[in-house]
Amino acid sequence: MSQTYYNPEDLKKFGGIGEFSKPLADQFFSYYGQVFAEGELSAREKSLIALAVAHAVQCPYCIDAYSTDALEKGYTEGQMMEAVHVAAAIRGGATLVHGVQMMNKVKEVSM
Repeated sequence: MSQTYYNPEDLKKFGGIGEFSKPLADQFFSYYGQVFAEGELSAREKSLIALAVAHAVQCPYCIDAYSTDALEKGYTEGQMMEAVHVAAAIRGGATLVHGVQMMNKVKEVSM
């Protein structure tokens, strides 16, 4: 049995997150449910977005949950991986574009 830093079994405990603060947890779960309900985007589309974001924020629990959810909603492995690549490209681009701040500062200090 391999061990990981994150215990995959903890994902099943997420619903109990309100144990120490039920009112806030209730508000979060209400909001969460509304976000993932059918709207301008379908619940299916939101699942793929969530999968990509899960990778961008590097949440193993979210990756686990939304990998399963996306498969259950009919996405292919290729579609899921393409969404992950979109997240990676945006995250990489965001890192690089912040290089402009460094360049501006270097030019300012060098003058």
